[in-house]
Amino acid sequence: MELRSLKQASLTLLIVVASSYGQPAVNHQTVPGASLKMDQALLAFHNELTEEVQVFYTSDYCYKCLYQRLVTVKPNNCNASVVISTKFTLTMQVESQMRNESLCRWSQTYGEGGHYFVCIQRSEDTSKPNCIHTVTKRASNANLPLLVSALLLAIITLLFNVALYIYRRRCTSNFIKTICCQSPQHSVDNAESHAGEADQETTKVKPTRLHSLDTFRGFSLTVMVFVNYGGGGYWFFQHAPWNGLTVAGLVMPWFVFIIGTSVVLAFRSMQRKGVSHLQLLRKITWRTIVLLLLGFCFLNYSPRDGPLSWSWLRIPGVLQRLAFTYFVLSLLQTLWRQREIPLTSTHWWSQVQDLVVYWPQWLIIILLETLWLCITLLMPVPNCPTGYLGAGGIGDNGLYPNCTGGAAGYIDRVMFGDNMYRYPTCKEMYQTTQPFDPEGILGTINSIVMGFLGMQAGKIIIFYKGRNVHILCRFLMWAVLLGISAAILSKCTRDGGFIPVNKNLWSLSYVTCTGCFSFLLLGAMFFVIDIKGWWGGQPFIYPGMNSIFVYVGHSLLGFYFPFSWEMHFQQSHWEWLFQSLWGTSLWLLVAFFLYRKKFFLKI
Repeated sequence: MELRSLKQASLTLLIVVASSYGQPAVNHQTVPGASLKMDQALLAFHNELTEEVQVFYTSDYCYKCLYQRLVTVKPNNCNASVVISTKFTLTMQVESQMRNESLCRWSQTYGEGGHYFVCIQRSEDTSKPNCIHTVTKRASNANLPLLVSALLLAIITLLFNVALYIYRRRCTSNFIKTICCQSPQHSVDNAESHAGEADQETTKVKPTRLHSLDTFRGFSLTVMVFVNYGGGGYWFFQHAPWNGLTVAGLVMPWFVFIIGTSVVLAFRSMQRKGVSHLQLLRKITWRTIVLLLLGFCFLNYSPRDGPLSWSWLRIPGVLQRLAFTYFVLSLLQTLWRQREIPLTSTHWWSQVQDLVVYWPQWLIIILLETLWLCITLLMPVPNCPTGYLGAGGIGDNGLYPNCTGGAAGYIDRVMFGDNMYRYPTCKEMYQTTQPFDPEGILGTINSIVMGFLGMQAGKIIIFYKGRNVHILCRFLMWAVLLGISAAILSKCTRDGGFIPVNKNLWSLSYVTCTGCFSFLLLGAMFFVIDIKGWWGGQPFIYPGMNSIFVYVGHSLLGFYFPFSWEMHFQQSHWEWLFQSLWGTSLWLLVAFFLYRKKFFLKI
């Protein structure tokens, strides 16, 4: 068939709207002249056979999923076209109902905006038909907006740092340095008053704030805001359908890790001030209640019955989990207060005092993780296999359609009923019908374990204060240990490990994997910011010091103008990416303004 006839055949009859997670939807529409949007391509079929054929598909990201019907192509040179998703690799299979057999099968990753043609024709050499593929219109580069944005951000960062360097170079005199550069003054007069010496001594003993931790918190929050705005529509900036790890899956574990580190450092400061156990309990209880109320009320919305609707109330939630995790970690730190042992001590365990001194805490964490493993892998779930960790639906060959999340999902459905998350990330791809909440009860156990790893980072910073090489080495050792554990548990695969990396379940391998990244990232920022002073943490340090305000603010107001708007150009990622970057940048500016005004929302 000539190229012109191929192009004509590709612009034809049947349009199928693609779903949001890499699969064409089942419902068909007869809309002539398909208008392709982002992450979509046109796939046309031409059937030269004398029998009707059906085309089925499955996404390679969907683990052992059943094939779904894509389109039926009538015989005798009839055509049919479908709009397919280009996010993930698709496996296509052409079947003949007359012969009850598969005629051909192929896997391919299609490009955004491309037109593809498949001709199903007789084979001269064999009795089995052939499927010949042709590209009638080349796909566009879907990553071009991302590359251009990264280049522009790099240029803006470079220009800002050059301008800042030139500005600082102009501050030559001591007076200008004091006013503009905020550099400390050192007197050369030996007859200076004792009051000045006392002030200097006070300044020396005053504990300094760990700017790398604020920067880490702000960086995590910035990524979260960007992800919540859609991440430009790119799938790798969104949550994984089930197993696997994307950029969005890193954010909340980083927050939990930072909570653990902050608890150790903050309680250390309060311990030095002589704060009693009762005062600490009052403080952590109040903060926990406030976070729970924020999660229940201010971030609870309903499109049906108004902003405060009991029928729509989601009992689990992000702030609820953070609040409970903070409460447990704070109790651990309150009941077993910090006790320092000199590094020159002759005890054999003096070099690992950050582990040995807190052995009761470690015992509790080990018991909690054992509880998670026993419930997850041994608890019987009605009509589901014991230890099931899959998404259910059409996954696992459709054998367990109502077993979404295994024991974790079953416990949440019994406890909360309909008051939980109704649109899990597996709903579209796996076509699940059961509700599943990624912030459920069972996953909170591993959230506490993740926070405890952050507490371990805080203990390392305190116990080895002033010995930066030891701190960095221990961070690296923890990262390697956790990384190896994640590799063993997951077998370095997405779906085939003992315990796959899964954000929805907060699996053990997910905790060890994200814990590895947390130690590496905090260690790198600690080296660059607090040790070398090469970077002040801008602009991430600003939202990092006002994290509650930015998180709640962007959750309540983030989808109103000027932070976002209704998009009109949906043929590519350009507008969506611009909106995501624009909204994120505005919240960075808000955080910077509050920082300059010395306004910090604390609970």
